[in-house]
Amino acid sequence: MTDLHFPWRRLLLCAAPLFALLAGCDFGSHKAAAPAVPTYTAVNWDALPATSDDDLLAGYGAWYSACKRLANDATWGPTCAQAPALPATPAQVRDFLKNTLQVYGLRSADKGDKGLITGYYEPVYPGSLTQDAEHPVPVLGVPDDLIIVALDSVYPELKGKRLRGRLDGHVLRPYDDSAAIQTKGVNAPVLAWLRDPMDLQFLQIQGSGRIQLDSGRQMRIGYADQNGYPYKPVGRWLVEQGLLKKEEVSMGRIRDWATANPQRVPELLASNPSYVFFSTRPDSNEGPRGSLNVPLTTGYSVAIDRKVIPLGSLLWLSTTRPDGTPINRPVAAQDTGGAIAGEVRADLFWGTGDAAGELAGNMKQSGQIWLLWPKGQALPGPH
Repeated sequence: MTDLHFPWRRLLLCAAPLFALLAGCDFGSHKAAAPAVPTYTAVNWDALPATSDDDLLAGYGAWYSACKRLANDATWGPTCAQAPALPATPAQVRDFLKNTLQVYGLRSADKGDKGLITGYYEPVYPGSLTQDAEHPVPVLGVPDDLIIVALDSVYPELKGKRLRGRLDGHVLRPYDDSAAIQTKGVNAPVLAWLRDPMDLQFLQIQGSGRIQLDSGRQMRIGYADQNGYPYKPVGRWLVEQGLLKKEEVSMGRIRDWATANPQRVPELLASNPSYVFFSTRPDSNEGPRGSLNVPLTTGYSVAIDRKVIPLGSLLWLSTTRPDGTPINRPVAAQDTGGAIAGEVRADLFWGTGDAAGELAGNMKQSGQIWLLWPKGQALPGPH
């Protein structure tokens, strides 16, 4: 997962052509989405749901794994410097957390302290390094003509936002949407070839994955960039077309529909204008790297809305698995995602492969989130 789009207020209401260049503009509506405005409510430690010693140590370990990356971070650097190195006992961890961090419950203005907790994973799909009749679907790297412009030096409120487009003479125009890329192609390196266009779509949704080659090697790829359009779930299109009910949407049901209706797959894919470009990553058995550029930990790393929760933060999550089994544990905010927007919102990383994909695809649970924040530090603000 990574930052595919950003819900944010429209700054240039009269400059309509610019919208397609700004990741995060809502092309499907003339009304801007309301920004996430969380309420951070200080609570006592005993307000947190109890967790097991194993979950405590695993969640703490996931957070601590990013401390080298956070060494110079103004908020988390000092806390990391004080953190006991692993292995640590549950008692040591509890004492450290209580002595250094304040607990804040997250609330939204309209939904209170409950929010949506989903899941994601690292898929593995069969593929090839060469194109043939069985492998017609290209996995693209970053196009040569994709232009990326950062505006935050002039507009600080746009920190983290990027213009994406291509030059037409001296004019920067919107880049192609997914439908145009799929029909016309782009001048981009091809990293590998897949069998099924739905495999590519799910790779783009997850933001990283592995390609199983005939040689036995699993080639790892990860998010490199994006075409500048907001992500729209293909499942939403199926619901809008009356082809699935909202409560039926899952990765499995989407794939089943695509298998049964191959002639309509291009139409389905075109409903999501976003298109993700990839880069190769070193082969290893560690988890994929999220937006914080540290390996994700199965069951203990989450993607969040960074306007609410800064990357690197330690959270306490209370939700359930799809079968109703409770999950109460500390988790590390180490990733972001285009569909992860809101005050009480998280995407839990479930690992690699089909079993993880089954969990992730069925994960649409209600849950609560508490932010564990360094004492004496100002709470997160708009950024």
